[in-house]
Amino acid sequence: MNFWQLRNQFYDLVCFNTNQVYAWQPDFEKNNLTRWTKQHLLVKLRNSWYSFPEYLKTPNIQHFVSNKIYHPSYISLHTALAFYGIIPEAIVQTTAVSSLKKTSFENVFGSFSYQQILPELMFGYEQKTFLNKYSLTFATPEKAILDLLYLYPQYNNEQEITELRFDEAFMQEDLNVERLNEFTERFQSKTVRSRVDLLLKIFDLC
Repeated sequence: MNFWQLRNQFYDLVCFNTNQVYAWQPDFEKNNLTRWTKQHLLVKLRNSWYSFPEYLKTPNIQHFVSNKIYHPSYISLHTALAFYGIIPEAIVQTTAVSSLKKTSFENVFGSFSYQQILPELMFGYEQKTFLNKYSLTFATPEKAILDLLYLYPQYNNEQEITELRFDEAFMQEDLNVERLNEFTERFQSKTVRSRVDLLLKIFDLC
């Protein structure tokens, strides 16, 4: 087999793994992947996961890669908050949550961080279209806020929450307070409830 056969088979998938390769060609020689990566024909994302360098400049490619290389997971926390314009910072690292263990990866597409939450808290996400035919799994704004308040214990007082610099217009006009409260109850946590109540008080949304 040559590289172009593999490229024709997997290029449209954007990312692929070795299980997919072996399902297609059971006698595939794994050393080919190492050789083609050294030749810059492939990009290694993490163990067993690969992509193609042509995708490096594709908008939101880092979000798609994040979803693929660690599953189940969804984009949340600072990355989702910045995506929705809730916080002002430009986020370099792609942040996600998963029911799997906490971990991180780095590759040419960026830096990827995954925080662990309980399996029963893997809710509150939705699909966004990517390249007109694929999906990105993203927390809703309300779930991204809750994940942040749940996973980062420092956000337990007015000063710390205020320093997040949540966008006033978004909080007043676009935040779905009913959904936020509904999701909060599903956490069954007095700590999360108190932090959400404080957030609502700060923005006069009680």
